[in-house]
Amino acid sequence: MNDEEQTAPLQQPAPPPPPEQPQHGAWLPPHPPAAPPSGPWAGAAYAGFGQPPRPAPRARVSGWVWPVVTAVALVVGLFGGAVGGALVGAIEREGLGPVRDGLAGVDTVTSAPLRPEDGTVAAVAQTLLPATVQIVAEFGGDAQGATGSGFVLDRQGHVITNNHVVAEAADDGRIQVVDQEGGRYAATVVGRSPVYDLAVLEVPDLEGTEPASLGASAALRVGETVVAIGSPLGLSSTVTSGIVSALQRPVTTGDSANESSYINAVQTDAAINPGNSGGPLVNLLGQVVGVNSAIATTGGGGFGGGSSGNIGVGFAIPIEQVKVTADQILKTGEARYPVIGAQVQTGREDGRGARIEEVVTGSAAEEAGLQEGDLVVEVEGDRVTDGIALIVSIRSHQPGETIEFTVLRRGSRETVAITLRPEVG
Repeated sequence: MNDEEQTAPLQQPAPPPPPEQPQHGAWLPPHPPAAPPSGPWAGAAYAGFGQPPRPAPRARVSGWVWPVVTAVALVVGLFGGAVGGALVGAIEREGLGPVRDGLAGVDTVTSAPLRPEDGTVAAVAQTLLPATVQIVAEFGGDAQGATGSGFVLDRQGHVITNNHVVAEAADDGRIQVVDQEGGRYAATVVGRSPVYDLAVLEVPDLEGTEPASLGASAALRVGETVVAIGSPLGLSSTVTSGIVSALQRPVTTGDSANESSYINAVQTDAAINPGNSGGPLVNLLGQVVGVNSAIATTGGGGFGGGSSGNIGVGFAIPIEQVKVTADQILKTGEARYPVIGAQVQTGREDGRGARIEEVVTGSAAEEAGLQEGDLVVEVEGDRVTDGIALIVSIRSHQPGETIEFTVLRRGSRETVAITLRPEVG
């Protein structure tokens, strides 16, 4: 990262030449000309009784033929165009490749599958389990070294999961998707974002599968019931429930070997454990409102000798960010995030704000007048308590947007407007 420090992270729950063809239209010697007739009638026979030979009369074409020919040509043209378009579309969809219109170019679902009066945990489970999958990815040379979860994004066979689930296998490792019935399908990475801890997979054999409905985390209220679905500890199709514990919770995930991800998370007490990563967090209308990504732990041994599991503090990436990142990846295979070009202090958390430690020369921050030593206390009018909160706040916006920082500088309160620049990650 070029604009922040790493912090103590949370744990991240594969022709012969064509045969020679005959040469059509090859030149052949002409037939020898017929000899003129001989005998007493030769001249008359040859010259038409002394008159020049008359050309053969032309056959007349009936007037009704031309409209028919025109109509046939039109039909053939339309049919050919349709077939050609279908072939081009098939070629564009075959294997990895961009979807020109991003999310607008695939078949997603946004309507709520359940009515409020039917919204029970059991109904949500019945609705979402068919669209939830287990991810098995190569890790450390083991073909099944990493396990996680995901959900079907669209009817074209794209699946959403966490970047950290598939990161090591992304280039040439083996990735499999396991559906509710235990069927295993080969998957490839369309694109991924370490910054937002998201990845989009392509699973051709899932094309036509009914996708999960996409909701809105912005509509959530603290205290409402949510359901987490996934494969904790490798136990596929596991359902847990809880409540929304907090909204817009700035957290960072990652470890010393990986790039940290900063998320403005939905916090929940639904039981989330290692293996739930990438699975959906769902409201009682049956809509995905987040992607389960991280858990807080107290350390120590846990199931299978790993770190301790759920302690009632889990975090999900808001579905709004998932949509933005998935849209970018589908279009270009890459995701972009906003930067200002400044390093912020993250090691000290006294709740007073985010201290700017360095401003990069030529950056958006320098251009806007941000200075080393400034204490950022608000972004767009929302309070900033520390460096992580500032980074998360910036990344909740998009490159190209201009946002206002409120800073304390040498005892005075000032406003700095910064236009965010894009960076791939």
